[in-house]
Amino acid sequence: MAFAPQRCLIVGPSWVGDMVMAQSLFMALKARFPLLQIDVLAPAWSKPVLAAMPEVHAALEMSLAHGELGMGKRYQLGKSLRAGAYDWAIVLPSSLKSSLIPFWAQIPLRTGYRGEMRYGLLNDVRPLGKSVLTMTVQRFVALGLPADAPLPPAVPSPHLTVTDGQRAAAGKKFLGGETGQLLALCPGAEYGGAKRWPAEYFAEVARHHIAQGGQVILLGSGKDVPVTAQIASAVNSPACLDLAGKTSLQEVMSLLALADRVVSNDSGLMHVAAAVGAPVIALYGSSDPSYTPPLSAGAQILHLGLACSPCFKRECPLGHLDCLRKITPDQVLARFTGA
Repeated sequence: MAFAPQRCLIVGPSWVGDMVMAQSLFMALKARFPLLQIDVLAPAWSKPVLAAMPEVHAALEMSLAHGELGMGKRYQLGKSLRAGAYDWAIVLPSSLKSSLIPFWAQIPLRTGYRGEMRYGLLNDVRPLGKSVLTMTVQRFVALGLPADAPLPPAVPSPHLTVTDGQRAAAGKKFLGGETGQLLALCPGAEYGGAKRWPAEYFAEVARHHIAQGGQVILLGSGKDVPVTAQIASAVNSPACLDLAGKTSLQEVMSLLALADRVVSNDSGLMHVAAAVGAPVIALYGSSDPSYTPPLSAGAQILHLGLACSPCFKRECPLGHLDCLRKITPDQVLARFTGA
């Protein structure tokens, strides 16, 4: 009998950018099985992102903190999911603990990469061919295909749905309605300082844009407030609004969808911006743009490819951050005409 699953539980990733890229898997699954119900087990913060994905039937809250083992909680959550009668689970994280819930949910087919010692917990264990699946998005999509199937010629790009009403509400709340050319700056990167373009460079780009009659918004979470405050202070203009920590994730998505241009570090918001269709200029230092690029035809990447990068370190191990400091504001501004 041909494999024809009806209900699939996806154990989602814990990072914003990875969750955005996971939509490519959901799109591939719906192309393969149009009637498949896709539910995603993920942290509570991800609900606005998943709500913007029409392929997702339901977002189920993972009620454990990131990194928390919580064996008892996982067992109870898995037991509660048995009522969902899932016939397939796909586990995107590579950790052992991420595969416990589908096992305890008694889902018959449980797919994932070899990762930590997960034999028995997963019964469709795939080797991860990193030389073939060079991009994170490819690795996600491959899990939705038969084990011996090649990737399709084109992996679908994420596309988050932001309604006209959501755009209008965010614009009215934060921008007062009509604006000039809107530049969104995303200067944070939760992973670490080695992925953050210098704050003074962001400030220089902001000042230039404002001098041309434009408006600037600084976006990020509460963790990004120190850097956005530094930029706002350096710019010192009412045309530069520091919104870090003052918006919901849904509002950030709407503001990015309103932006005429976005300049961002390699971060979750970079992936969100690309997925809502904003023209993105993405800055790469310690990370690799061939591994996790913004998945949009409207994205431009600035990456110097120095001998010391990508190092994938949280902080520059050499102390100079040349991979980002040598990307100048003028180089970014030169991309504005092509964005």
